[in-house]
Amino acid sequence: MKKKHYGAIDGLRMIAAFGIVMMHMSTNNNYEIEGFVYNRIIPSFTNFVYLFMVVSAFGMCCGYYQKVLNNQISWSDFYGKRFKKILPFFGLLVLIDVVMSHSLGSLCEGFADLTLVFGFLPADSISVIGVGWFLGLVFVFYLIFPFFCVLIENKRRAWMAFGVSLIYNFVCICYFDVGRKNILYSACFFLAGGLIYLYRNQIARFNSWIMLGAAWISIVLYYVIGGYSVMNLLVSAMLLMYAITKTGGLLDNRVTKFFSGISMEIYLSHMFIFRVIEKLGIHTVLGNGWLQYIVTVVVVIAGASVFAIVMQKIFNGISKKLAA
Repeated sequence: MKKKHYGAIDGLRMIAAFGIVMMHMSTNNNYEIEGFVYNRIIPSFTNFVYLFMVVSAFGMCCGYYQKVLNNQISWSDFYGKRFKKILPFFGLLVLIDVVMSHSLGSLCEGFADLTLVFGFLPADSISVIGVGWFLGLVFVFYLIFPFFCVLIENKRRAWMAFGVSLIYNFVCICYFDVGRKNILYSACFFLAGGLIYLYRNQIARFNSWIMLGAAWISIVLYYVIGGYSVMNLLVSAMLLMYAITKTGGLLDNRVTKFFSGISMEIYLSHMFIFRVIEKLGIHTVLGNGWLQYIVTVVVVIAGASVFAIVMQKIFNGISKKLAA
């Protein structure tokens, strides 16, 4: 059976990547901008990582859930594909960071980064490619994916697992003092993606306008109640459910498909690109207001996109030569 493609999810990936760039350009500059949008909304874009988690779990289920349950998968190929997709680009960024830092600490952290299993280390252990913490967490999810599929093998078990994950999220905050970099803290977001996958056919029959309204209500509630885990979970889940019901439009087109394909590369490399334009002074050439902020965001996204495309072509060329 041909795997169904939910094109609007491309738009979610693009929005999440752009939003995180916008947040980092705000926190890493001293622009003299005031107002609710700049001081409240843009900083909250850091929580788009939770949308990435929910979407990642849903996407993995679309590709591999049935294969795992039917024992129709080669785990060597599965993990090999993950390494081949992630390691070249991420490894290049790590090597650049280690060379620029040239310290024993950065060398140790670089080694951990290159194994891709640094998500098992205690939180805040890695400063080399600091934004890479998310990649470390997702790779832990890949490693436990067989167990994840067993947990959601049926809807009853999936709901039980989701309930346990919510309790784990609570005790991680209140007792264990660990945050989103810990897989147990973030498990509820991955399980939410799995649950939505189990109900995807029923969700697809919902009216897209009603789902859009529900998504907007969840966003408004987020800013009224606050950015608690349950609100991040609600917003991320509602956005994914809306994307399942939606075809075409602003979330499903050639532009969103293009940026979705390099969303992870943009996420990983945007701070490196920013440091380059910072050295060139581009981030302050137009002053300290909205115009400069917007220009900085656009330049960083454009630079990260070009860097991602060029590196992809280089890595693909090298791969073809090695395979010949």
